Amino acid sequence: MKRLLIVAHAPSPNTLRLRDAVESGARHPDIESVEVVVKAPLEAGPEDVLACDAIILGTTENLGYMSGALKDFFDRSYYPCLEETQGLPFAFYVRAGHDGTGTRRAIESITTGLRWKLIKEPLTCRGEYKEEFVEQCEELGMYVAASLDAGLV
Repeated sequence: MKRLLIVAHAPSPNTLRLRDAVESGARHPDIESVEVVVKAPLEAGPEDVLACDAIILGTTENLGYMSGALKDFFDRSYYPCLEETQGLPFAFYVRAGHDGTGTRRAIESITTGLRWKLIKEPLTCRGEYKEEFVEQCEELGMYVAASLDAGLV
């Protein structure tokens, strides 16, 4: 059994729907050998990262940066995971009221330092909230979990 960790900041009903959609996609009934663990960034830590086979990160765009909660997760996890998780498959999504560029750049900078392997183009849910964001997040969760299930990552 492989473990997929989802660490997502969901401070509003809409962002909670996005996190739930990622989880729903990852738990698709055709995906049989992947355990899905979902945690808020302030509840997740290096022990969770060390125990997973892939990770999906989710955050809001806050003042052109990732949420403080996700940054705190990285602050606590970076050095304990640095040498142990190189090559960890990951993907991420950003709920951006603006363009999400600064948030994406910050996550890519940290994960490049960790030497994690981006396995899918980052999903940026930009502008006014749209129902299609839920579908896109579900597809992201399904893609990562199915890739893990099939041994592709």
